[in-house]
Amino acid sequence: MESPHEREQGLLLSRIIANVEKLNESILSLNKTLEEINIQNLSVELVAQMFKNYQSNVLFHLEATSNLKDPV
Repeated sequence: MESPHEREQGLLLSRIIANVEKLNESILSLNKTLEEINIQNLSVELVAQMFKNYQSNVLFHLEATSNLKDPV
């Protein structure tokens, strides 16, 4: 004869297992979404790097030609 404690522990263990499975599915979905976001952000990152390089080149050119002035 199964004790009530064993039955209750079995039910709790079943709930824990089901919740962990749901959590794993949610984490997989989150990882997939984050991967898609990272892929979409690649172009933004590229433009930001291009602007940074342009800004650096402009600063170098202004310093080299002595045209760099203090901000207003």
